[in-house]
Amino acid sequence: MFTANDFIPKKYTSTIEQGNFEWSAPSNIALVKYWGKKDNQIPANPSVSFTLNNCKTITKLSFSKKNTSTPLSETKDDFSFDLLFEGKPKEDFKPKIQKFLERVFVYLPFLKDYHFTIDTQNTFPHSSGIASSASGMAALAMNFMSLEKTLNPEMTDDYFFQKASFLARLGSGSACRSVKGSVVVWGNQANIKGSSDLFGVEFPNTIHENFKNFQDTILLVDKGEKQVSSTVGHDLMHDHPYAERRFAQAHENLDKLISIFESGDLDEFIKVVESEALTLHAMMMTSMPYFILMKPNTLQIINAIWKFRAETKIPVCFTLDAGANVHVLYPENVREEILQFIQDELVVFCQNGQYLCDEIGSGSIAS
Repeated sequence: MFTANDFIPKKYTSTIEQGNFEWSAPSNIALVKYWGKKDNQIPANPSVSFTLNNCKTITKLSFSKKNTSTPLSETKDDFSFDLLFEGKPKEDFKPKIQKFLERVFVYLPFLKDYHFTIDTQNTFPHSSGIASSASGMAALAMNFMSLEKTLNPEMTDDYFFQKASFLARLGSGSACRSVKGSVVVWGNQANIKGSSDLFGVEFPNTIHENFKNFQDTILLVDKGEKQVSSTVGHDLMHDHPYAERRFAQAHENLDKLISIFESGDLDEFIKVVESEALTLHAMMMTSMPYFILMKPNTLQIINAIWKFRAETKIPVCFTLDAGANVHVLYPENVREEILQFIQDELVVFCQNGQYLCDEIGSGSIAS
């Protein structure tokens, strides 16, 4: 297993003056939630997620080597980059990219040698309520790793992807789960081989056919800006009265999912996933300061799903991120019934009737 020191390059064996790369990286939806972190983006508890397929960020990285004619404002000792979002300059994103570059510089020492143009776009609507930090930071990390592989052609694929996940984590914790794999574990878990706090790994155990091509329809209850940032939310776990029990629960639920994924037990899957979603929100409601991130329509949808499931015995469930939107999870073989149910009963609770249809994907893709 790689350590952080393994990701500090000793020397590069090749050079490149200019070029470009393009990667897409998907968002992901956690089943066991990561909530609370230590220094350097280390999770307080392990998590596991489904990688999505359609909701993704596409990022093109163009680069050219600096030279003596570089303006003094962009000296070789500084990071130099332009940032475009959907083709237009996006100055308010730049501080987050600057912070990311500062964090990863020791692992990518070539960063100050080039001027970069980062041109990024999302396949999902802007302000759709879908978190783009995971997909965005994963896509950027993949591009930087492509450049490093050009400088070090002997790099193995295993090193490439694990370092990409490691770097993505330093931009946004959950981004490390958007690099490679359909089911991804992040965080040390004793009985999951290769699991690490430093990067996400593909779930190494058996996954039953029931979970292949699982569907995720995202109901957009509230497309507004997040009431509380993820950073603030994670920080609230430091002195939380229930933090230690919550961290232990996450380990327990991840243990349960190991056997659930193998057996294909959808009833037990539903119990774990819905409990995790509600626990995440319970942590926010019992922190100081406290927040209620659900909206009335969130609860209407949850109750409608429970009623529908009880009446039809169809294995559909919900999960939530740290917001009001609802992810409706279900096997592919009941897709028609669930989409009809959403149209008939749930669309009315979505802002402007909007929802996004997605499914399990496999991670980042080079263009």
